[in-house]
Amino acid sequence: MTTDLTEITVIGDDDTGLVARVTSLLFERGINIEDMDQAVRDDVFRMYLAVDTSEMVCTEATLREDLHDLGADLGLDVQVRFPADRETQQIAVLVTKESHCLEALFEAWANDELGADIGVVIGNHDDLQPLAQHYDVPFHDIGDESGQQNEDELLELLAEYNADLIVLARYMRILSPNVVFRYEDRIINVHPSLLPAFPGAEAYRQAVEEGVRVAGVTAHYVTTDLDQGPIITQRAFDVPDDADAAEMKRRGQPLEADALLDAVRLHLSGDISVHRGRTSVRAAGTEYQLGLPDEVDDITPDRPVDGIGSAVADDQ
Repeated sequence: MTTDLTEITVIGDDDTGLVARVTSLLFERGINIEDMDQAVRDDVFRMYLAVDTSEMVCTEATLREDLHDLGADLGLDVQVRFPADRETQQIAVLVTKESHCLEALFEAWANDELGADIGVVIGNHDDLQPLAQHYDVPFHDIGDESGQQNEDELLELLAEYNADLIVLARYMRILSPNVVFRYEDRIINVHPSLLPAFPGAEAYRQAVEEGVRVAGVTAHYVTTDLDQGPIITQRAFDVPDDADAAEMKRRGQPLEADALLDAVRLHLSGDISVHRGRTSVRAAGTEYQLGLPDEVDDITPDRPVDGIGSAVADDQ
């Protein structure tokens, strides 16, 4: 996560010349582009820029206004996040009906162990509204009777509550590129499998049907490719011979909450970064559990190792 650079996200219909118009505006104002990434999916154009505004020849308010005016002229949605805008980070939690991940987030927040504020809970059903009300957090139901989300309303709420991070706490809907592109590397999901194994729905059932001996959960950044985003944390558990999907769920849910919470903390602390589809963790990130606990090292065999046999043969 970038902390000392200004972040600019540009979203809209794909067209020629968009990159040149935006970068030219920045150049004219003495702004240096440190990083830039662009993509198109389903005819939705996205460009992300991390820029150094420390020596720009205009005010922050002027730059924001100029970019918004350019966006209006080109039919683009332009978001600008200056470093000061991210000093107190706001989390939007998306939920469906399962409460365990939301409970873990609320408990950490109540104990000042999260490092950010939970500003809003958004659901595609209203089952978890009482839990949000208990913590005095606004709840919004954006789903119809079947749970289909209203993405326009979702985007309005994310903007209204100034969401810095979106956490999918067992949110059972796929986000379109129109949402993901606006918050790329700022949406964290937890999936009930050791990705890349068993992506998609019914992951625990898939694991049972395939007869795995070890299953698990994965917290990862959301991309436009389902369950293929950069992996942040994972947890694993043994699968008994007689385990069914219900038993898998019982074993997995506590680990889902644990993996998601550590992933959120890593992101908020700035101890993790994403480069070319992979995450890397800074030295300070060693306080988090990324995979199996350290105790597993004590029972993991360290012999034989390939090459020892040939070394013995050479001594004879």
